[in-house]
Amino acid sequence: MIHLLNLLWDALWSASEMFWEVLWPLILGFALSGAVQAVVSHRSMARLLGNDSPRSLSLATLFGVASSSCSYAAVALARSIFQKGASFTAAMVFELDSTNLVIELGIILIVLMGWSFAAAEFAGGLLIILLIALIFRLTLTPRLIERARRQAARGLAGRMEGHATVDMSLTKGSLRSRILSRRGYTAISHFFVMDWASVWLDVAGGFLIAGAVAAWVPDSFWRAFFLTGNPTWAKIEGPLVGPLVAIVSFVCSVGNVPLAAVLWRGGISFGGVVSFIFADLIALPVLDIYRKYYGGWVALYLLGTFYLAMAATGYVTELLFGAFGIIPSSRTVGAVTAGIRWNYTSVLNLLFLSLAAALVVRFLRTGGPAMLRMMDQPAMDTKTHHGHEPHQHGHAGH
Repeated sequence: MIHLLNLLWDALWSASEMFWEVLWPLILGFALSGAVQAVVSHRSMARLLGNDSPRSLSLATLFGVASSSCSYAAVALARSIFQKGASFTAAMVFELDSTNLVIELGIILIVLMGWSFAAAEFAGGLLIILLIALIFRLTLTPRLIERARRQAARGLAGRMEGHATVDMSLTKGSLRSRILSRRGYTAISHFFVMDWASVWLDVAGGFLIAGAVAAWVPDSFWRAFFLTGNPTWAKIEGPLVGPLVAIVSFVCSVGNVPLAAVLWRGGISFGGVVSFIFADLIALPVLDIYRKYYGGWVALYLLGTFYLAMAATGYVTELLFGAFGIIPSSRTVGAVTAGIRWNYTSVLNLLFLSLAAALVVRFLRTGGPAMLRMMDQPAMDTKTHHGHEPHQHGHAGH
């Protein structure tokens, strides 16, 4: 019994160390993301993404960067804009980018794993767009799109339906005034809290799984599993097994970054890390949502094409970053080994916790809880603008 308790404590402590190391980047990332989302209208997205042209796919990429990092909200919003007239390819490009090119992901990757991984993730994010667009153009048939459209029209619920369909963007005034006004403060606070509510289970799950893996799985297992004794085979295996680990880990969004750090320490290849992080959109819970949204055949199609594109992106980034000599040589992950102590990280955590508290208070004072209750409700065509001070419908700006 004592041994079991020690094992549990080791896992929880490892998870806590990693979470403490990246707490301030998470808060900063979600705050910046909230500011960006506050000036982007969901309805505008659907109107501009009506075909598969380079312009539409470029806009889908930009809208993805400006979106929430929650995998479930991204998948729900992709269906919503598809139903409103966006092309299927543009909707999927938006979905990929909204979980792989968002601000908070880049920040947490830099802090937890280093700038090379953040650079690889963003470079790979652009590459995966090109690969998906090419694969869809060659293999996506009108019949499959029609299957997806008919199933989407049924409106079966997945997760975060309300979060995906409620539009709180500010549409009046200059960009500066929209963000710095009281209405902007309210909108940012709502996006901040709702994004945290969307991903906290995944973030907590990711840290707990990573903590358990770091504490319980010996390095010798990972060295054998990732073929570290043969660097050539390790580079071949990494991008293939990375997405497979993601599929069964059940961790989505930024929650899979801590596990990626543990896998890197264990010996997975650089390209394997990249493909693993991308694969949050083919985790088992997300695949089940694809089945509900678009039907079984389309879900299998997305699994196959996404997996192919993710593995290929892992290989290309490995070759590209290797050619420039910028793949990290050290497997040490500071957040896994540094421990919790009083340093600049602790000071930043306390400062950003104060920012988070201010945003939460604003959220609570402006009708936020009512909006929060809508997040997991069935999808609605709800449009709430902060072009005026919000009132009792959803959020009141005091």
